[in-house]
Amino acid sequence: MIKITNLEKFYRTEEVETVALNKLSMEVKEGEFVAVMGPSGCGKSTLLNILGLLDDPDGGSFLFNGIEVAGFNERKRADLRKRNIGFVFQSFNLIDELTVYENVELPLIYCNIKADERKKKVEEVLDKMQIMHRRNHYPQQLSGGQQQRVAVARAVVNNPKLILADEPTGNLDSSNGNEVMQLLTDLNEQGTTIIMVTHSEHDAKYSHRIIRMLDGHSVTENILV
Repeated sequence: MIKITNLEKFYRTEEVETVALNKLSMEVKEGEFVAVMGPSGCGKSTLLNILGLLDDPDGGSFLFNGIEVAGFNERKRADLRKRNIGFVFQSFNLIDELTVYENVELPLIYCNIKADERKKKVEEVLDKMQIMHRRNHYPQQLSGGQQQRVAVARAVVNNPKLILADEPTGNLDSSNGNEVMQLLTDLNEQGTTIIMVTHSEHDAKYSHRIIRMLDGHSVTENILV
């Protein structure tokens, strides 16, 4: 599904150039669950932004389902992103002014899906995530664990091929964190590819493979299954 070769990303100011990704190469096959680990500043978030088509690399190759996407303009990236990728963030990133139902419905609106089909898809995923009883509540009326369930529901409502998770349990206690990790595991077992950035060794053990990064490139790889 994903093949990156010699990927580079630089951040420049007038006085200094920072190398965020330094000729990074890696592959992720369809159906894998991969954890990316490493110290703060090693390039994990930069990698996730590029994999999520939120940013463009400065050098190297990025194949997504066999298509070279390095160099795509924002419109092309956005079109590919909304049809193929779901995001789960540490801070949930829900819209406070929208209900649970409306937050989950939003990606379907962006994809111009008709109202009756949107209703069916949203209700199915809310039921699957066991959050249907909160459909008319607002994010601030939910616990952290419930908010992350809503965030996962929003990420998967359009049946994306890939889920990118950035510290998905970072703001949760261990019980809610384990529930979210089990949700991601269940989705992976149903065929969704997952790439997760985490500092948690515990969470990383849910994955098939751990890629450890340092100074913008991968240094070790551990296969767990």
